[in-house]
Amino acid sequence: MKREWKVETGRIVRSKAGRDEGDYFVVIALDGDEFALIADGGRRGFEKPKRKRVKHLFVTEATISGLQERLAAGETVENHEIRKWLSAYRQKEA
Repeated sequence: MKREWKVETGRIVRSKAGRDEGDYFVVIALDGDEFALIADGGRRGFEKPKRKRVKHLFVTEATISGLQERLAAGETVENHEIRKWLSAYRQKEA
């Protein structure tokens, strides 16, 4: 049985289409039902996230614990933190 996880703030996703295909990102926010704002801490930092269609994202089971609460409280997230989270996830996957 195939599991489906929903796109939500703090979820780690992988791009399925576009020039960033195969790259991992963290969902920073949702923009309606069809779009997500994603960041990787490098080319796409927290200050300028990429707006990408949800159908072009593969949703993983991994979430960044506490990220939703931090963003809801109006706190910013440093790009080095995003890079660290994604690096740890990629190492776990390998």
